[in-house]
Amino acid sequence: MFFDTKGIRLAYDDQGTGLPLVFLHAFPLNRSMWTPQTTALSRQFRTIAMDLRGHGESDAPLWNFSLEQYADDVLALLDHLAIPQAVLVGLSMGGYISLAFSRKYGSRLKGLVLADTRAQADSPEGRTGRFNLAQTAYGKGADAVADIMLSKLLGATSLQQKPELVDSIRHTIRNTPVSGIVVDLMAMADRPDSVAHLRTLACPTLVVVGQEDHTTPLADAHVMATGIPGARLAVIPAAGHLSNLEQPEVFNDLVRTFVEELRAAGD
Repeated sequence: MFFDTKGIRLAYDDQGTGLPLVFLHAFPLNRSMWTPQTTALSRQFRTIAMDLRGHGESDAPLWNFSLEQYADDVLALLDHLAIPQAVLVGLSMGGYISLAFSRKYGSRLKGLVLADTRAQADSPEGRTGRFNLAQTAYGKGADAVADIMLSKLLGATSLQQKPELVDSIRHTIRNTPVSGIVVDLMAMADRPDSVAHLRTLACPTLVVVGQEDHTTPLADAHVMATGIPGARLAVIPAAGHLSNLEQPEVFNDLVRTFVEELRAAGD
């Protein structure tokens, strides 16, 4: 399905009924990364997965966008679907967007799942790395980005034992528009630090991290889990940065339990 916001056409899937969960994908992937979650969790909840601008079937304009504008897209989708409140499930870049959404539209949040992400802004070295990756994407294309990103996205266990997952991620990255890759990198490099914002979050929050995640490691998850009032932390063994794909059953169980408790508290 598609909807338009401010001249940009965005794609999304909408399955199931009940409490809405909105899934925000990682860089440089698309909504298909959430298939193990939407397939399983749509039996109990309403699951919505969107292609962020520049990804999947959404438009990929080349411009200097911010993560706040990505958050505006999420709000536009909620408004399009007449959803007053939802649980955001954001992984990596999706987590950055979830934090941006919470700053602007906190009243629309029923809960937050922040997976394999961080609240801190980029370090100077991190910004340089994004600049260099943008130049690689512009000069050599998405194939070269895939070669660089695979070891950052997947843990050692998956890289060694799950060749089909490795091939699937490589294929997704290769099909990501270069404009989307470059715009993402600029937006992520310019995002503000959110550490001070954490203590203002009022909605229930689950922080998830893969034990083998070296891109946003356990220390980053601790910053969020200790900074957000009442947040809980879950560590997934034998998973790297894409913990939802590397250990989908464990990830699903964590989200299911968290959302069931949310629903029960609201009844």
